[in-house]
Amino acid sequence: MGMETAITAIAAALAIGIPALATAWAQGKIGSAGIGTLAEKPELIGVVIILVAIPETMVLLGFVIAYLIIGQ
Repeated sequence: MGMETAITAIAAALAIGIPALATAWAQGKIGSAGIGTLAEKPELIGVVIILVAIPETMVLLGFVIAYLIIGQ
């Protein structure tokens, strides 16, 4: 395994790992606020689900970037 392959693997891992950590942090904050909101207004469940799902796009985009890095 050459140095170029190792650097490529590290770059791909960082492209997925950093957005995954950021998503976990964001979903923790949004999830706790969403539960508090649902305790007072249960009719807002659709909005809360959408707000929790939005940060997942960061991980998906990180996966796409990792795929592009490995594909070169």
